[in-house]
Amino acid sequence: MRAAAPDGPAAMAPEVAAEAAAIAGRHADSVDREARFPAEAFAALKEARLLGLMVPRDFGGGGGGLADAAAVAHALARKCPSSGLIYAMHQIQVACLVRHGQDSAWHRSFLERLAGEQLLLASATTEAGIGGDVRSSACAVGDEPGGAFRLEKQATVISYGAEADAILVTARRTADSPPSDQVIVPVLRGQTQLEEIGGWDTLGMRGTRSVGYRLVAEAEREQILPLPYADISARTMLPVTHILWSCVWLGIASDAVARAASFIRAEARKRPGTPPPGARRLAEATAGLQAMRGMVRGALARFEEAADDPDRLTALGFAVAMNTLKTEAAEMVVRIVGQAMLVGGLSAYRNDSPHSLGRHLRDAHSAPLMINNDRILGNTANLLLAHRDNGSLFG
Repeated sequence: MRAAAPDGPAAMAPEVAAEAAAIAGRHADSVDREARFPAEAFAALKEARLLGLMVPRDFGGGGGGLADAAAVAHALARKCPSSGLIYAMHQIQVACLVRHGQDSAWHRSFLERLAGEQLLLASATTEAGIGGDVRSSACAVGDEPGGAFRLEKQATVISYGAEADAILVTARRTADSPPSDQVIVPVLRGQTQLEEIGGWDTLGMRGTRSVGYRLVAEAEREQILPLPYADISARTMLPVTHILWSCVWLGIASDAVARAASFIRAEARKRPGTPPPGARRLAEATAGLQAMRGMVRGALARFEEAADDPDRLTALGFAVAMNTLKTEAAEMVVRIVGQAMLVGGLSAYRNDSPHSLGRHLRDAHSAPLMINNDRILGNTANLLLAHRDNGSLFG
């Protein structure tokens, strides 16, 4: 595996991402079958220094932007969706630190460690008794002597928690704070105890190892990100999550359509001059893929245009657009993979076929469920009570 150049990993991201993706692809079936962390892919990503891709160069990182991370997540997802999703979840946390942690000495030092050691970051946002409502926390940052704190969280899901070098945890600011007064606290592996409270035997995305844990952390108060979680979520976490996850789903859809096209070409060679029965279905799947790609690119461009403007990032129209990206992309990947399976017929249905789409179909069905579409649609419906679309072509 060739490492990216120290002075410009972002420029080489597509090339080294392709190599990491090839490694991920060779182990994808094993990762899926055994529901294990894709260790081989992440060893390659660390060697290529792609975990620090979005860390500014002043801190020893790659200096890349969200588009660079999106391209890597997409490339990985085409070969191993679990690897792509883990990479996306890691970069969501990196984006929060880069965009909201540079005014703090502890977080600046942590960014240097992240880039230098290629640390893998996870998050703990969901919680027993609250479920998927990430805008509420039951656990709180409790004061300890000497400027320290103690935190205990019954986290229903921490993806790849056992493999993470640090976990960004949401919690109430103090024991007396209301559930919505939240902060984000990065806690390091040596500061954290994890006790499994749930397994991970799922239909798809099995390599993410999204196990439930009782998390106990003891750390320093200086590790708490200064900006409230609500602001970090609106300005960074929500849009970056929806964009990067959509890039993963686009990667799944892209590979499914590519396999369907390969099947059609093989069938056409057998009977020259006679269009294969699935050719029309392939045209439908391709049209859907192009529409999905355009939607994801448009959302990425919209975020990059607004990235330095808190007013635009917190506007109702922007939140509606990002929510809609997530719900639509999640539905589209299921539909496109289903169309591609109809193209390939039994060859796509079989697990022992080069055109198999079984894993793609199972992984795609995670999209409407991981960050549930119904919850997001309900949130969007509430936003639309106050927001009116201006009807503009570029609005």
